[in-house]
Amino acid sequence: MGLKYKCLILDHDDTGVKSTPGIHFPSFAEALKYLRPNDKPISFEDFVRYCYHSGFAALCRDIIKFTDEEQNHQQMVWKKYTESTVPDFYELFAETVQEFKKQGGIVTVVSHSETSRIERDYSIHCGFVPDAIFGWDLPEHQRKPHPYPIKEILRRYELQEADALMVDDMKPGMDMARSCNVDFAAAGWSHSIPEIKEQMKLESKYYFETVDEFNKFIFK
Repeated sequence: MGLKYKCLILDHDDTGVKSTPGIHFPSFAEALKYLRPNDKPISFEDFVRYCYHSGFAALCRDIIKFTDEEQNHQQMVWKKYTESTVPDFYELFAETVQEFKKQGGIVTVVSHSETSRIERDYSIHCGFVPDAIFGWDLPEHQRKPHPYPIKEILRRYELQEADALMVDDMKPGMDMARSCNVDFAAAGWSHSIPEIKEQMKLESKYYFETVDEFNKFIFK
């Protein structure tokens, strides 16, 4: 059994771990209720749509137009949630990355979660820390969807573009992979909104309905 790619570039939230329904959305809804008590509450579906099309930073900055102070409050509420809850990995995901690593593959994570949380989740569920993590704590121009994380991974591990596969459930990850000429696979196992599912199927090089499909694909 060989590896189809030398390196996986993995998103974390809703690709590796089930975190939006239990952590990110409720923490955002709580912060919004406090900061904008007169606004109509945001639905889960709309939250996912905004994050899909624009990304979370743009949702806060351009759509809801948080001030710096409001943004800090939102981050504080979010940290309270992420500190107290360790999300579960999707079924078979931890085993997949463990096997990939065992066979000599490089496991990296590019995510809008904080590095310390990603390290914690992997340590608890997978028994190792990813080889490289590019998280929310980086300056904005070094975060997804900017090409910096992928370019840096390729440089650091002396990889060609064809050596890496990016796996993400959202458009910002797809845009980043495309800008770096790296193959992109959509994590369809977390999609529940039909139009997002259809668009990802249409635009991704690979689309996996289940982690099992992804698993079978990367081990050739």
